[in-house]
Amino acid sequence: MFKQILVPVDGSRTSNVAIQQALALAKEQGAKVRLLTIYEPVKHSTAEGQIDLTAAMRLEGEAILGDAEKASAGSGVEVTTALVSAGTRRIAAAIVEEGAAWAADLIFIGTHGRSGFEHLVLGSVAEGVVRRATVPVLLTRIREG
Repeated sequence: MFKQILVPVDGSRTSNVAIQQALALAKEQGAKVRLLTIYEPVKHSTAEGQIDLTAAMRLEGEAILGDAEKASAGSGVEVTTALVSAGTRRIAAAIVEEGAAWAADLIFIGTHGRSGFEHLVLGSVAEGVVRRATVPVLLTRIREG
């Protein structure tokens, strides 16, 4: 049923569980998996001027993807990776757009299960993906801590 499964990853424990679950589903379905990390351009103002932290964010994204790729080794599933700048987009929008560009027919994403004030302040990338996606979205949730 599914042939291309997009798995956004951020290096969290929830994300790592999502990778393993997505790989199991992909193996069962005979699907390919794309591990996707979105990084945001970051500039920080100091008394001495502005510091561009975007290169550091990109390096962190590369490390996250490297770890995710290692975790998927030996799964028997064809896995590719993509590191993409959010640019001016919200992360959820970037995930959905990248999924469409790759022709994903499922987005498999981990969610932290935040609620209340924490959800209000931090928002939810997973919720944004669900609202924007035109393909099925499978959420997996574990409580961190």
